[in-house]
Amino acid sequence: MYDNTIKIEFASRSENEGFARVAVAAFVSQLDPTIEELTDVKTAVSEAVTNAIIHGYEGKEGTVRIEASIRDNEFSITISDDGVGIDNIELAMQPLYTSRPDLERSGMGFTVMETFMDFLEVKSEKGRGTSITMRKVFKSLS
Repeated sequence: MYDNTIKIEFASRSENEGFARVAVAAFVSQLDPTIEELTDVKTAVSEAVTNAIIHGYEGKEGTVRIEASIRDNEFSITISDDGVGIDNIELAMQPLYTSRPDLERSGMGFTVMETFMDFLEVKSEKGRGTSITMRKVFKSLS
């Protein structure tokens, strides 16, 4: 059984979203993913990190944390923040819903994450932050 974990912390600045996407892609590359699998992970990570930066901290400085692990052919990642939290997770997860229409957000972040990953769980507490956990099973090693 193969088990490997990484932890990354960075400032909640939009320019760090690209870093997070590339760092996670480099970690996942040990699973010998297809281009499609790698793109799926990068897209889901991008959406989760962007949510933490834009919605979690609402333009204020904070910290975004990523913890990712690989066990056999399953990749698991949790992206968390200590931001404002989500009032209504069920509502926030509905396609086209956005809490920031002023920023012309599409409201598709959670839908994208659900589409590209095999598992999505969102936990949030108002005033204490949000944690998004996603998993994907890679076919390349199964």
